[in-house]
Amino acid sequence: MKLRLKALLWAPRVCGVALCLFVGMFALDAFSEGAPFPEALAAFVLHLIPTLLLLAAVALAWRWEWVGALAFMALAGLYAYDARRHLEWVVLIAGPLLGVGLLYLWSWRHHDQLHAPR
Repeated sequence: MKLRLKALLWAPRVCGVALCLFVGMFALDAFSEGAPFPEALAAFVLHLIPTLLLLAAVALAWRWEWVGALAFMALAGLYAYDARRHLEWVVLIAGPLLGVGLLYLWSWRHHDQLHAPR
């Protein structure tokens, strides 16, 4: 498989996992509030729910790229609508979500070429 096709196949997957790690990093805020450990742990798990949703989207998109395109672009739109008063939040979170969604869309559009027997 040509290098460009390999990059097209792997770029959305790698970026999706990297985005999950990025969003998951924000869950660590739960431990900085000075709350007792059991409460902080519960808050940490609660803050990891968006990351788990993104991981589920990446897992489904590993096989069906169109699911990743739809999920990531829909999540970008939902987040942009919800955080519309904070442009910097929209750029920081919805921007990468949209970018990964577009990568999955691009990969899906070239699915036959990427998965053709060699």
